[in-house]
Amino acid sequence: MMHGQKEHDPQNGRRPILRRATPVAVLTGAGVSAESGVPTFRGQGGLWRSYRAEDLATPQAFRRDPELVWQWYGWRRGLVGACRPNAAHVALAEMEQALDDFILVTQNVDGLHRLAGSRRVLELHGNIWRLRCTRECRPPWEDRRDPLPEIPPRCPACGALARPDVVWFGEALPGAVLAEAMDASRRCELMLVVGTSALVQPAASLPLLALDNGAHLVEINPQATPLSHLAGEVLREPAAQALPRWWAAHGLSA
Repeated sequence: MMHGQKEHDPQNGRRPILRRATPVAVLTGAGVSAESGVPTFRGQGGLWRSYRAEDLATPQAFRRDPELVWQWYGWRRGLVGACRPNAAHVALAEMEQALDDFILVTQNVDGLHRLAGSRRVLELHGNIWRLRCTRECRPPWEDRRDPLPEIPPRCPACGALARPDVVWFGEALPGAVLAEAMDASRRCELMLVVGTSALVQPAASLPLLALDNGAHLVEINPQATPLSHLAGEVLREPAAQALPRWWAAHGLSA
């Protein structure tokens, strides 16, 4: 398929005329963050001191050596902290401002959507800038200091060890967050799927929920995914290029 070419599937729901009250849901993945320079932390390029992400992002690794795990997260926070939102993040924040019924669901933990101004964000896998008490004596809290003054950090309320407020390998997604994402997917008339491989469950099932309920699906991704043949519109371009242009062309109607 040629760069930027669109595919159309007649079975996909008809694209609604965008009005302020149109229910819109967006699902974003690592491709959006990669355009800001955020590493994937997977494969050879993600190695840190010869450790793989799969060796450190687990409850077992944290119980075994919380200092080592936090040293790795400190390194990650330093890399992510140097990145800034790109044009796709900004376009999504603008969409939220323009629409009354808008939900942004992200698989990313870097916090760049919030930094761009998005507020109606469901972070399926958590946020690298939030900490969580291992005794759960209080809600998670944000601490963007880099580096953190104490490694491993402790809960300021009870003194217990704190962990990153992210979903580790082998852990379930937060039930309330997932339920809200599923509800938004069922209700939306339009869903944008941006920069995600559509392979990681349960996030990959959200566009299928939207399609089952008659939504129009727009995929923005340089590579084909398992969703591509189901989408009513496919833009084979990086999100930072395609999304602002799509929003400018399909913005609110009177």
